Amino acid sequence: MNDLSKISFDVMNARVTFKNVPIHTLSKFSFKDVNAACVEFKKIPGVEECVIIQSATRVEIFTVSNVETDDSPDARRPEGKVLVLNQIKDTWISLSSLEQIDIDHFDQTLEVYKGDDVYLNLLRLTSGLDALVVGWQNVFDDVVNAITNAKNAGTSGPILNKLFESVIRLSTRMRDTTGISKDVVSLGDVAVKLVDEKAGLDSKKKVLLIGTGESAATLVKALDKKGISFDVTSRTLERATGFTTILGGNPIDFNDVLTGFDKYDIVFVATTSDYFLITYDRIRLVMEEKTKGTLILDLSEPRTVDEGITALPGIKLLFRDQIAEIYEESVRTRTGIVPAVEKIIEKELPVLSARMKRFDT
Repeated sequence: MNDLSKISFDVMNARVTFKNVPIHTLSKFSFKDVNAACVEFKKIPGVEECVIIQSATRVEIFTVSNVETDDSPDARRPEGKVLVLNQIKDTWISLSSLEQIDIDHFDQTLEVYKGDDVYLNLLRLTSGLDALVVGWQNVFDDVVNAITNAKNAGTSGPILNKLFESVIRLSTRMRDTTGISKDVVSLGDVAVKLVDEKAGLDSKKKVLLIGTGESAATLVKALDKKGISFDVTSRTLERATGFTTILGGNPIDFNDVLTGFDKYDIVFVATTSDYFLITYDRIRLVMEEKTKGTLILDLSEPRTVDEGITALPGIKLLFRDQIAEIYEESVRTRTGIVPAVEKIIEKELPVLSARMKRFDT
């Protein structure tokens, strides 16, 4: 058994998030069974603990590895840390559905942090600063669930337990004192509310979402809150499939959407296309005989639905402009709170770092 006085611990955070990977490709980096993945990462020589945060917008692996700290020339040698990181990468690839093209760019995609940077990232995440929508409560819940699952699976330990418990406690206080998570409204929330007021949203309505980006992700969250099922399409079926794998919905080929456009009652469009995806000529034949109305809300910037389609019977077209004021006011409110949260993090980070260094003996 190792002499604990000659062991030091390295905390590492390796992650892929919506900030550096399109949401529709995040499913390739995710694990089918998170607890089983934690167990596999713990099998890496030197790795003592593992916690994984996995959601629709991120896959983050937290590990603790031990390093000999005696006076030998090899003590804390950098190549030892590199070896652990390389094995983490190899294990990640083996457990995910990454294709060769993704593997070739894995090093450029993966973010790796150690020490105080790990603590800083976790504080920013749980406080809501690094969420898809600033202040989102579900990001905090993801962190709580991650450490709970790791404890139950036996893959966390004293170091990560202490880190996550401390961060959760600090973030709860930050959220309560600053109000960063109070009345958070996403673009999707506002859009779904508007459509519900205009046309009614219930289980009888056939709903389509065009787009697989960040705005589309907030729409999915809002639709899920109301228990609404929906189809998802994008410029490629692969994108739609990747998006629905982690966020939900039924992927549909875009060409099939155009030929079957008449079956939808509600259509949300949230893309980054630089040309019109929905035009009069593209849907005229299939929509001319439709007797029920269709409400289309285009949230894209620039717009990707041609106003000419309103010449077709029963089509009502709404644009992002009609919800911009409500949404932007929510963004301004939350943006004004961010500096207060950052100030607390700046004050608490050294305290948290000192607390974690007590293990480093």
